Amino acid sequence: MAPLASRLGSLITLLASSSLLFSAVANAAVTGTSPNTVSSIVAAAASTSFAPSVAACATGNAGADEPFWLEAITHQGTSPFNRDPNGYRVFRNVKDFGAVGDGIHDDTAAINAAIQAQGRCGLGCQSSTVTPAIVYFPKGTYRVTSAIIPYYYTQLVGDAKHPPTLLADPTFNDMAVIDADPYIPGGGGAQYWINQNNFFRSVRNFVIDLRQVPPEKPQGTGLHWQVSQSTSLANIVVHMSTAPNTAHQGIWMENGSGGFMGDLVFNGGKFGMWVGNQQFTVRNVTVNNAQTGIYMNWNWGWTLQGITFRNCQIGFDVRTGGLTLDNQSSGALAIIDAVASNTPIFIQTSEPSNGHLAGSLVIDNAKLENSQVAVGVVGGAVVLAGGTKTIASWGQGNVYHGSNGVRQFVQGNLPAPNKASSLLDSSGRIVGRVHPQYENYRASDFVSVKDHGAKGDGVTDDTAALKAIFTQYANCKIIFFDAGHYIVTDTVYIPPGTRMVGEAWSVIAGRGSRFSDQNNPRVVFQVGKPGEVGVVEITDIIFSTVGPNVAGAIIVEWNIHEPSGAKAGAGMWDSHIRTGGVSGSNFEAAHCPSTVAGRYDTCAAAFLHLHITKGSSGYFEGTWVWLADHELDGSGVAQISVYSGRGILSESQGPVWLIGTGSEHHSVYQYRFLGAKDHFMGLIQTESPYYQPTPAAPVPFPFNAKYDPQPYQDAAPSAWGLHIERSNNILIFGAGLYSFFQAYTQDCVPARNCQAQIANIDKASTGISIFSLSTVASAKMLSVGAQGVINESDNVNGFASTVTFWGTE
Repeated sequence: MAPLASRLGSLITLLASSSLLFSAVANAAVTGTSPNTVSSIVAAAASTSFAPSVAACATGNAGADEPFWLEAITHQGTSPFNRDPNGYRVFRNVKDFGAVGDGIHDDTAAINAAIQAQGRCGLGCQSSTVTPAIVYFPKGTYRVTSAIIPYYYTQLVGDAKHPPTLLADPTFNDMAVIDADPYIPGGGGAQYWINQNNFFRSVRNFVIDLRQVPPEKPQGTGLHWQVSQSTSLANIVVHMSTAPNTAHQGIWMENGSGGFMGDLVFNGGKFGMWVGNQQFTVRNVTVNNAQTGIYMNWNWGWTLQGITFRNCQIGFDVRTGGLTLDNQSSGALAIIDAVASNTPIFIQTSEPSNGHLAGSLVIDNAKLENSQVAVGVVGGAVVLAGGTKTIASWGQGNVYHGSNGVRQFVQGNLPAPNKASSLLDSSGRIVGRVHPQYENYRASDFVSVKDHGAKGDGVTDDTAALKAIFTQYANCKIIFFDAGHYIVTDTVYIPPGTRMVGEAWSVIAGRGSRFSDQNNPRVVFQVGKPGEVGVVEITDIIFSTVGPNVAGAIIVEWNIHEPSGAKAGAGMWDSHIRTGGVSGSNFEAAHCPSTVAGRYDTCAAAFLHLHITKGSSGYFEGTWVWLADHELDGSGVAQISVYSGRGILSESQGPVWLIGTGSEHHSVYQYRFLGAKDHFMGLIQTESPYYQPTPAAPVPFPFNAKYDPQPYQDAAPSAWGLHIERSNNILIFGAGLYSFFQAYTQDCVPARNCQAQIANIDKASTGISIFSLSTVASAKMLSVGAQGVINESDNVNGFASTVTFWGTE
């Protein structure tokens, strides 16, 4: 093993590389660099890694002409609960289906054939987890004449060393080059999938070139991305026409319930992004030479981190003014670490606020360079003057402080939030880190768990095999979890130095009597031991449990702390903690129907999903911590009654980044911060259990003083969406806390009283800043010391209600 200093040098080098990767692409794009040159920059910028310098271990020095490891590695992933588990093929190379990639042949049919083969979940299928697929594109240029339609549970992955180009033909006449939820021809607006149920999609490592499509055609769209949670876009560049009459757009998104996207570049077009969705988190997006960088049609709340506009006419164009259930416009927009250069208008709203809430807006650390209007209104009214300056903290909307329940409408400076230096990069911005893809590693730098005794068949106990693999290969090889469903029956320790990669969301799940006693909870996956320091990277993995009765399971205990000088060196990307609702879980409609209450012993899926412990640090991006409310297999819509005690508990002293995360349907709380400090969150999203208040929280889990806050005082309390206790220096930059049901009925939604309280900050906590808080159907939006302070009815903002800022001081 190399000396610690040597290993830390590698860590620091990679982090610098990651932060520069898409800046390099963006800068090249401004100058009109060709897609192939952009691809070269991507490959060159990612030339270092976290590999320890160990003889016979992963070296990360693959040559530029060597194939990307994902293309070269042996693929033996399976889908154990597919009707043909032995014959079903998870990994599909589009060239094996006839794609040529020479920019001349029409590759559309071949690409869609690779996606659709073997009866996957397309039109007529609500959802499915038993037909997963990675559809891989080697380097090249793939000409397409109609839409690429990624079926349910699909990852479209391009060569990360040389991102392939999807070239739209001049005759292209579909909605978008990649269409994640097509409209059915003649269907009266019906689509392939329900937009709020359009889970498990990922697209990464592509250049999409629309410039051969006539500029006036709106069919010149890169991605139609109407999706929900557990979805991501990453490492994508879209080239569009810069003609004055262009109708091109990089992303079109009109509905859904997302989601995360990041590390994107849009060049030209009428719109870089035209978007509307309940909530989303966007990180590291650059728009160059567009007429409008981002058009926001509607939302309940979006957080945008690290947004750059260069040479656009308008940065953000935001539709505002809708305050009724049937007229939802943009409810809440939170922007942090932005740059607008040579962009005359940074933000434009369609309607003035006029002292009411419509169009809640937060700006934190926005640098303007030659932008005459910082915030304006269509028609020319200037709300905040621009120029060349930095906006430290500014907002528009209703503001509250401490226990004072009197609202104040503000259109001006806001209190500057507390930002621990540990959360910031060298330029003073919130740290963001690209999804690790190990571009410069060879296939020989990876070790397959199936080659070392693990079966992943959903039946075999793989505990011993996985323990041995982690012991032997952590801090040496990158551990590849071939697609499958891996069962463990005792705690599995994931040591420092582990880099583990799934294939189409490989599942690793705890099962058995060791996890059944909620009075003596037991960890399933232990990431580091208390006090351990080191690198851990987890990508494309699902952590889970298998029933019946694993009521004592702490699914993931996160103890690892990043090394000094390696910010975000310990983290998870595109990885989720999911319980119930899928084949192999034994928590489906056949086992736990919503029509039969009280199956607590057999239908308890976990004690706690994620525990971030006191001595740890962690970077969590695009992580969904979901207890299923309905099944994804079978009918795809049947509601179920499955029980989990708790979602995310953090006691970490920081730094912790929760970027694009969600936690839903847990009995006691979704997010709890206990004695924690130095956290950044943007945006967090929650839903309360649909069965509550029958039974009321915390049933079926008895109160546990070590893990639980007291339920709020009410005849029938529901779960906390957010609970902060004895904590310090917590920055929440966007939150959507929702309550849609009472005992599976929704009569409470119009009255906005599905539960009494949803977010609480105790009086011992200090330095807590919450920007852009949106709630649905909780009578009190925020409580202090478990006493409701802010009324939802005072802050109605369309379907949701919104508070622009609340702080402890």
